[in-house]
Amino acid sequence: MPIVGGLDIHRKQITFDYPGTVTGQVCRGQVSPADREHLRAWLARFAGCEDAAFAVEGCTGWRYVAEELAAAGVTVHLAEPADTAFARGRKRHAKTDKTDCRHLRQLLAEGRLPECWVPPSRVLECRALLELYHDLRAEHTAWVQRIHAVLFHQGAPALGEGTLRTGPGLAALRDVSAAWLSPAGQLQVATALEVLEALEARLHAVRHQLLDAARHLAGAKVLAERLYGVGPFAALAMTCWLGGEGRFSSSRQAVRFAGLDVTVWSSDRKGPPGRLSRQGPPVLRWAVYEAGKTHARASAPDHRYYAQVKDRCNGKRAALSEARKILRQACHILAELGDDALAAV
Repeated sequence: MPIVGGLDIHRKQITFDYPGTVTGQVCRGQVSPADREHLRAWLARFAGCEDAAFAVEGCTGWRYVAEELAAAGVTVHLAEPADTAFARGRKRHAKTDKTDCRHLRQLLAEGRLPECWVPPSRVLECRALLELYHDLRAEHTAWVQRIHAVLFHQGAPALGEGTLRTGPGLAALRDVSAAWLSPAGQLQVATALEVLEALEARLHAVRHQLLDAARHLAGAKVLAERLYGVGPFAALAMTCWLGGEGRFSSSRQAVRFAGLDVTVWSSDRKGPPGRLSRQGPPVLRWAVYEAGKTHARASAPDHRYYAQVKDRCNGKRAALSEARKILRQACHILAELGDDALAAV
């Protein structure tokens, strides 16, 4: 008989729920600790079983679980967390790991599981590199802001934007630090400069890896060639998060997936309408927004529309509007390519 089960992933244990192969009675338990070695040992019981399928919620940790399930010959169904919670309905009982497993198993058995796309390992690696690059950039910006904050807090002369990017600017910063800052302030600036140097070295290495990945991914090359303002990073991000056969039925879903759609009033929320949902991959949203800002150039093909929106609202709204356009165009291009968008060049 086919086996349909659910797995609830946590840092310390993985809770399972599936019908037994002999009696059909539901088996429940935990795999602890939650790592590849113990999960692989637990999956040995399904050796030779061709009709086993498990539902896994798309939360942190699903990657190694899905890889081990696929290696054991078990079909993986990745559940979308928000839609899966909505399918539970109104809360009537306490939410536990056992009830989560049972809920996943029931949804999968009834054919009502809201599934996510399980990308290939190549795409997962590119996603991880993009997330690392985005985190390093954010950390670099934070340390630069700390330096300016220390200078302002102790009354030192302000440095212009981009001063820390040049050698003369760094020399000027050290002179200002020695002349105006206290010993503790000088230590703060010196520490920040050391961290910035390490971050820049790592950013340089990751940047080269991303450029190489973008050159060898078919969808990224096509997007970079056909869309104005879309560089290798934005093209790679859109291919990794939007590519694949039949991912989205419309380009509007792609915009919603990226978190760039505008929210409306809802009775169960206190926030005002007219704000971005900001749900979805932050890296994709950042990359597309940066691509949208390039239409501020007078040579951009859509500069007239950008200028109109900027005059009516502001530059940020104009860049967001262009970002939505780019996402829709990219969605159509990737839909034409299908699975070929994820092929290696």
